[in-house]
Amino acid sequence: MKFIQTRGVDSTKPETVTFSEAILSPIASFGGLYVPQKLPDLGEEFLQKHRDSSYKELAKDMLDAFAIDIDGDVIDEALSLYDKFDDAKNPVPVVKVKENLYVSELYHGPTRAFKDMALQPFGVVLSSIAQRLNENYLILAATSGDTGPAALETFKNRANVKVACLYPDGGTSDVQRLQMVTEDAANLKVIGIHGVFDDAQSALKRLLASENFKEALQEKETKLSAANSVNFGRIIFQIIYHIHSYLELVRQNAITMGEKVYLNVPSGNFGNALGGYYAWKMGLPVEKIIISSNENNVLTRLIRDGKYDLRECEVVSTTSPAMDILKSSNVERVLFDLLGEVRTKELMMDLEAKNFYELREDELAKLRECFDADWCSGDEGKKYIKETFEQYNYLMDPHTATCMKSYESVSKPEITSIIYSTAEWTKFSPVIANALTGEVDMKDIDALESISKVANLEIPAMIQELFTKEIAQKTVIEKEEIEAEILKFL
Repeated sequence: MKFIQTRGVDSTKPETVTFSEAILSPIASFGGLYVPQKLPDLGEEFLQKHRDSSYKELAKDMLDAFAIDIDGDVIDEALSLYDKFDDAKNPVPVVKVKENLYVSELYHGPTRAFKDMALQPFGVVLSSIAQRLNENYLILAATSGDTGPAALETFKNRANVKVACLYPDGGTSDVQRLQMVTEDAANLKVIGIHGVFDDAQSALKRLLASENFKEALQEKETKLSAANSVNFGRIIFQIIYHIHSYLELVRQNAITMGEKVYLNVPSGNFGNALGGYYAWKMGLPVEKIIISSNENNVLTRLIRDGKYDLRECEVVSTTSPAMDILKSSNVERVLFDLLGEVRTKELMMDLEAKNFYELREDELAKLRECFDADWCSGDEGKKYIKETFEQYNYLMDPHTATCMKSYESVSKPEITSIIYSTAEWTKFSPVIANALTGEVDMKDIDALESISKVANLEIPAMIQELFTKEIAQKTVIEKEEIEAEILKFL
């Protein structure tokens, strides 16, 4: 399969590239992104074939359908990392909360967040390509809290790869920060910045597109790639769990094969939702994809009103910090699929130049055929956490809780909903402890212990041990110093 570009082709890029070329150099012409030239058409025959398949069998067959230029033994090694999740036979449990409402738990990997689903295999794939080409790569990662730990975990000590991970200092939970700053592998560099996630992501995109930065790397015999969901190597693995979650409902007799469902996704950078959108386009029976936001509800306004307006917006710090994002990169891939490269380039250039774009009425209608949206305040989210635990004995994190609002306000109750849970309760324990008990201003370790007692849940060892590990990564800088700091690391 070949990959094409969301904003058309300039003189610096070939018209099409292979999968390995797209993930090694993920920024396309005019600052755009790579997308498949044509999505595989899987349909009900594929779903029936995998009605009783393991997660790895499903994943292998779906990757084969994309005909990516990665050796089979490398794919097998990459997918074998799912064996290290909590349950090797079922790395993504789908749990019933109540009638017609199920939660797909994407957080059972090593860093307790959904980014492991894509980044665990992605690390193997990218490192193997670098070794095959005998090239060295710098992987940039910008994180609002979950991508960073997952990227560091998958790339640590891998050959031919170094990682520079940017995070907003003070903009993550304590557990997320500790997962990053206690990493001590020689090929990893964690950089806190005085700013917000959008500052980190903007720096990442600028460096990926900077010829001067690439020349500086070339002097160090190093090439450049990224671990954020601008990289399609992330997205391809995020399609799989949407298909798996649907098949799990069939296996549980919650739905019949072919019955449509809602995919309800807590959304920040839109990669998770994009994976669901591609699964739908490839044949998954979907009624609609519901986008759930927090107070940084730019996506809700886009889907309801057709306006992406950042002119008077600043990121608001919320109880669901992994979604504290205003510029959602993967919306661009949906716009390309719906509107084509010329219009996508025009809209993206407007956003970059004016911090604003507006869809025409017919364009908004196309978007709303696929998506609906609502947003949830922090106080509302805590209410849903408490009510869902007390009524159904199900404990969710504050990002997952945003989906409960849109489940009530947007979806039809007779249609089954899959909510995607992106993080374990351990990642945001002070918020959850406050929701359950009213306790305030708690340190993470105290909140973890409080929840453990109230909910009768064990604190996973990989979380507990964070609080006694030595801090290995101490760099916190101004955002203007990022490039120099990375070059110093190399």
